[in-house]
Amino acid sequence: MSRRTTPAPPSGDRPARPLRADAERNRQRIIAAAQEVFAERGVDVTLDDIARHAGVGVGTAYRRFAGRDELVDAVFENAVQHLADLAEQALAHEDSWEGLVQLFHLAGRHFADNRGLRQVLLEGARAKDRGTAMRERLTPGIGAVIARAQRAGRLRDDIEPTDFPLIQLMLGVIVEQSGDTAPDLWKRYLTLILDGLRHDRDRPTALPHPALAQAEFDRTMT
Repeated sequence: MSRRTTPAPPSGDRPARPLRADAERNRQRIIAAAQEVFAERGVDVTLDDIARHAGVGVGTAYRRFAGRDELVDAVFENAVQHLADLAEQALAHEDSWEGLVQLFHLAGRHFADNRGLRQVLLEGARAKDRGTAMRERLTPGIGAVIARAQRAGRLRDDIEPTDFPLIQLMLGVIVEQSGDTAPDLWKRYLTLILDGLRHDRDRPTALPHPALAQAEFDRTMT
């Protein structure tokens, strides 16, 4: 009697093999290098640039990632989750207004420190569909923080979740222009914006950064 054999499953149904330890180490080195390069230079770099920064061969980089877009997904997945976590923390704050302010400031710091994140989430650089999908993941949390502050009478009723990324985009322009002269200048303008959003303000909030002197302004604008 011939022994029956079970046919092998189609290749698409086979579980993905885990990477060997050395291959996984190389993958993590490439991701870590991409995080640094994207944050400093933005996403308009090549996979070759990232491989050199990681200290691995170009062939190794292309074996781990089919292209830069795949690497962008891997790098910014954690960044988007971090922003979503910030919204959850803001929603849990005992004061609805202070929670909103916390979200704006911590997210602003995140965007100020990461040029690539600004490009992907705020400027629509490269893979626009990816940027849209990432923003959509953040919208429910941001919307909940905004709605809570509005219900408490602390925030203007006409503010919408779509205002949040546009305000961060405005601040990003300031970061791009003044980063070398006054890297924290964006905080001054965020405070001015928040004063304009607040419903129950009885006096102006003290600004956390002075205005630029004329010479600093000239350097910033050129």
